[in-house]
Amino acid sequence: MTGIVDVAARAGVSVATVSRALRGLPGVSATTRRLVQDIAAELGYVASPSAAGLPTGRTGAVAVVSPVARGWYFTAVLEGAQEVLTQHGYDVLRYDLSEVETNRRKVFDTQLLRKRADGLLIMSLPLDADEVAALHAMHRPVMVVGPIVPGISSVRVDDVEVGRQATRHLVELGHRVIAFAGGDPDDHLGFPVSPDRRLGYVEVLRSVGVEADPRLSVPAKFTVEAGIAAYGELSALDVVPTAVFAVSDEVAMGIIYAARQHGVRVPEDLSVIGVDDHDLSWLFGLSTVAQDVREEGRLAAAALVDRLRSGIDSEPSVMTVPTKLIARTSTAPLRT
Repeated sequence: MTGIVDVAARAGVSVATVSRALRGLPGVSATTRRLVQDIAAELGYVASPSAAGLPTGRTGAVAVVSPVARGWYFTAVLEGAQEVLTQHGYDVLRYDLSEVETNRRKVFDTQLLRKRADGLLIMSLPLDADEVAALHAMHRPVMVVGPIVPGISSVRVDDVEVGRQATRHLVELGHRVIAFAGGDPDDHLGFPVSPDRRLGYVEVLRSVGVEADPRLSVPAKFTVEAGIAAYGELSALDVVPTAVFAVSDEVAMGIIYAARQHGVRVPEDLSVIGVDDHDLSWLFGLSTVAQDVREEGRLAAAALVDRLRSGIDSEPSVMTVPTKLIARTSTAPLRT
């Protein structure tokens, strides 16, 4: 079987040069790179990530860490990131933190990650000071999609502004008794998304002289099932909201489904708005604050690849991706 040594001998270069050339790494001239690629193709040699990493310390893989394995948002970010990483020859290692106490320690085992991945992309996961220090100690590029993490570059949306956009839309339609569905009382990871979006909701209500009623804020994880449960809590209150701002489209879909099951018309009796522009949001006629989730994944992966290719440890930066309101048929003017 042809190996990397055979390619190196035929090309008259070192094994390390062959590895760099086939991985697209810097430090190889264009002429040498073409020569190595042609000889490798002629001999039928394909570099494996583990073999290629031996002389260079590179693995040819990027680790992608998410809080959970499930969820449209995380899947969509991963799709965007993987598109870019695959184009540049990187394998993707997926880690999720479903078992918080066990898996989180494993993920932030820097010795483990250093052996397995050239870089790290973290999705919507707040990091404490010890974890940030551990990641810096890896001497590997790190990108975050989601919350701002001091000392680490990130791609994100302004979640407070998202809350303002959604609530402002409802207020402009004449609604004042507006519920908020979002947040998880059992959240051990400290996600800032729901609190930030609720902050925007509170700000807009206050701007029109309305103090947010704490009874109208009900917990809801980012799932359809949570939306169904949230509607159950809202329907049991002695105050009846005319509109609901759901923390995500999946929560909004659950609320719409449950409302219709109970004979409540959307939007005639209840306006509902979500966040994301989920792939199926149009099917529900769902008004939403859209974010290009896949593009966020692509942008983060492209920045990570640039750092991997250049070898330059640039200053941390924050890229804020714009969001926009999409008004569909799940919201309507308040009926008087």
